[in-house]
Amino acid sequence: MLNGLPRLVASDLDGTLLDADGEVSVRTRRALDAVIASGVDVVLVTGRPPRWVRSLPEATGAHSIVVCANGALLYDVDAHAVIDHAPLSGAVAAELVEHLRQDAPGCRFACEMTFQFGRDTDYPSQWPIPDDTLLGDVLEMVRENETTKLIVRDDDLAHDQLVLLVEAIVGDRANVTHSGYGIVELSAAGVDKARGLRVACERHGIDLADVIAFGDMPNDLPMIRLAGHGVAVANAHPDVLAIADEITASNVDDGVAQVLERLFGA
Repeated sequence: MLNGLPRLVASDLDGTLLDADGEVSVRTRRALDAVIASGVDVVLVTGRPPRWVRSLPEATGAHSIVVCANGALLYDVDAHAVIDHAPLSGAVAAELVEHLRQDAPGCRFACEMTFQFGRDTDYPSQWPIPDDTLLGDVLEMVRENETTKLIVRDDDLAHDQLVLLVEAIVGDRANVTHSGYGIVELSAAGVDKARGLRVACERHGIDLADVIAFGDMPNDLPMIRLAGHGVAVANAHPDVLAIADEITASNVDDGVAQVLERLFGA
């Protein structure tokens, strides 16, 4: 529980800090500026890979070091450098792909490997594909490399069914989470947004009890639980709403800004 003002603001991006168009609203930017003017840092904590966050510290005024890939790495946007990385080993990632293919033949895979994205030839991507994407067999890609995040989808299954299936097959060999979009994400065992936030706080010299964290989806649960004060936006997943210390307005109604205005003014 926070005692007084937080010393660090941590926020998820999509569905939380950003509006329905994936942008930073004028009101939210004004509130973030008030936080920073008070001497408190803002740290972005996201499931996105580094290539999808490069413009966001400038757009939000947040610290240049962003917690990416659900806590698997910390990326310094200004230096274009990874300063902390906790990947799946090649052996573990390959074993997971093999077992999932055996027990859930409809699964298709993609992988994030620091700055590189790879996907199975028949993986149905719903976002623009980077020009340097590796295309082929994800099993061979991850076998030879450390994997920041393994991504699983099966369009023949409902999302909740896919989550339960992957959790049952993977067990404790990796961290299983999701943020919607019909995909399930696998990171190294023990790697989640709480881990990323913990590393960021150590770098800032800040106690986790002095952190306020905002989120909306199951991949935010570890961070919401860990922070001194966890806030869910109104559009959050029921599991997040159930454990948050506070529920604010939705992302389209500037819910994060409303809390920050109350604490810091704007």
